[in-house]
Amino acid sequence: MSRSTLLSVTDETQHAIEIYSLRVDCKVTSRFAHTIITSKIVNRANESREATFEVELPKTAFITNFSMSIDGKVYPGIIKEKASAQKEYDTAVSHGQSAGLVNIAAASKVTFELIYEELLKRQLGKFELLIKVRPKQLVKHFQIDVHIFEPQGIRFLETDSTFMTNELTEALTKVQNETKAHILFKPTVDQQKVNPELDETLLNGDFVVRYDVKRDATAGDIQIVNGYFVHYFAPHEMPVFPKNVIFVIDRSGSMAGRKIEQTRDALLKVLQDLRPEDHFSFITFNNKVAEWKSSLLQATAENVASAAGFVQTLSASGGTDINCALLTAVSVLDKSERLPERSVSMIILLTDGQPTSGESNVEVIQENIQKAVNGKYALFCLGFGFDVSYKFLEKMALSNGGIARRIYENADAALQLQGFYQEVATPILMKIEMQYPENAVEGLTKNNFKLFFEGSEIIVSGKISNELDLLPVEIKAQSHASDLTLKEEANVKEKEQVFQNQSYIFGNFIERLWAYLTIQQLLEKSQYKKDYRLESTSDPVSCWSIDVTP
Repeated sequence: MSRSTLLSVTDETQHAIEIYSLRVDCKVTSRFAHTIITSKIVNRANESREATFEVELPKTAFITNFSMSIDGKVYPGIIKEKASAQKEYDTAVSHGQSAGLVNIAAASKVTFELIYEELLKRQLGKFELLIKVRPKQLVKHFQIDVHIFEPQGIRFLETDSTFMTNELTEALTKVQNETKAHILFKPTVDQQKVNPELDETLLNGDFVVRYDVKRDATAGDIQIVNGYFVHYFAPHEMPVFPKNVIFVIDRSGSMAGRKIEQTRDALLKVLQDLRPEDHFSFITFNNKVAEWKSSLLQATAENVASAAGFVQTLSASGGTDINCALLTAVSVLDKSERLPERSVSMIILLTDGQPTSGESNVEVIQENIQKAVNGKYALFCLGFGFDVSYKFLEKMALSNGGIARRIYENADAALQLQGFYQEVATPILMKIEMQYPENAVEGLTKNNFKLFFEGSEIIVSGKISNELDLLPVEIKAQSHASDLTLKEEANVKEKEQVFQNQSYIFGNFIERLWAYLTIQQLLEKSQYKKDYRLESTSDPVSCWSIDVTP
C-alpha cells in the first residue's frame, strides 16, 4: 500500500496563504511508484505569515527530493534523521525563528516539490495506491494524475474515494488498455465545494487506486532493463496449508473500552474464517497470563462456538507482561501433539502498550522470544494505537519470520484486524528458494523466504554481471501436497525490448527498484529501521514551517 498526504497549509487568517495549484503526478511501472507532489502558494496577506506544510509518507517510501522555489531560485531540503531534525526545529523556534525561514514580497509565490519512490506491496490479491487528500481549502488548479504500466497486463483496475460525490465523479476519468492505465482526477473549484454558497472543500479524505496484473507463467515474470532484472513470483490456486495459530491478546487496563470491544468483534469474525483443518487457541494477558486451553484445538464447529463464547467475555484491567505471554505461546506450540505433518505454525500478538509487568527490558524480551522460537514458528505483531512501542514489535516480528502492523484507533479498527488476519490466513508455500546462476548474477536481493501467502507476491532483483542470452531461474518450495521445482528461462534481449520507447517510464527504474529493495532489506536485516523524515516535527506526518513575509 502507498500512503501520501497532499501538502496542506494552515495559518491564522483563513486563505491568507492560498494554495492556487496542487498536483500529484504518479508513474507506476511494474509496481514501482515514482510520485511528485507540487504545491504552489501565494501570500495574500499584507504581513508576514507562517504556513505549515504537512505530508504523510508511507513508511517504506524513500524521499529523493524536497525543494522550494522562490523567484526562480531553488532551495533544496535536507533529509535528516527524525530526532535530529526535531531538535534543530525546536531550537530554531525557541530562538524566535521559523525552520526554513523565507522572506518574499507581498503577492509573491512559492513552489514546493516533494519526490519519493516506493515499491507497491501486493496484499489480498491487489496493489493499492492511497493518496490522502486534505488541502483544507479550495484549490484553483487541483489535479491527481496517475499513469500505470504493467507489461504482464492489467487484470483489473478500480478507483475509490471517501469524499466522492456525483459532481466530483464527473471530474474523474479512467483510460485503460491491455498494459497501461491513466487515471485523472481534476475537479473545478465549483465541484470541490461542499455547498455552492460556501467556500468549504469536499476534498478531505482518501483517493485510492487498486489494481492487479495478469499472470501466466508458473515460475513468475522476469523483467530486464539495462542489465538489471526483477523477478515477480505470485502463484495462486494452490492448496492451503493447515494452520496452527495461537492468538496472544493483551487485556491490560489500557485496552479497556473501545479497543477491547473492537478486538472482540475482530476475533469473532476471525473465528468464522478458520478452516476445519486448522488448529487454534487463545492466550490472554495483563500482569498475569491465562491460557484458554492447555493445547491447541481443531477448528470444529463445536470448538469455534466455544471459543466465541470465551472471546465475548474478554475484559481489560491490570499491567502488561508481554514476555511471559509469548513464552507461554511458544511452549504450547512446542508441546502440541497430533498436528498435521505439513502445516504452518504461527503466533499472532495484539498489544497496545509497553511491557510493564514481569520482564520489561525490550531487548531482553526480544532475545528471550527469538531463542524460544528458534525459527520453528512465525511471529506476527499487531500494535494497537500510538502508545505502543512499534519499533520493539517490528524488530521482534522480523527476527522471527513475521511482520508487524500498526492498527489505527478509529471506527474501522476491527476491520483492520480482520484484514491483517486474512493476509496471513492462507499460506500456500513454505521454504521458498529462488535460484539464479551464481557466475552470472550479482547483488542479489533476498531470495529465500519462509512462507508465501495467497494474494501476496515475492520480488527478487539483481544485476546481470555477464553477457547472457538467457537468464535461467529455478524455484524450489514446499506445498501442502508435495515438494515443488519450477524452472523458467528469460530471453534477455526480448525482455529488454519490452521497455523500449516507453517515453513516460522514469529512467532505469529496475536499477532504482533493485537499490530500493537492497536498502530496505539491509535495514530489516539489521532489525532496526531509522525513521527518516524531512525536518519532521510530529509523528506520523512530516512538517515544514515556512515564514512568508510581505
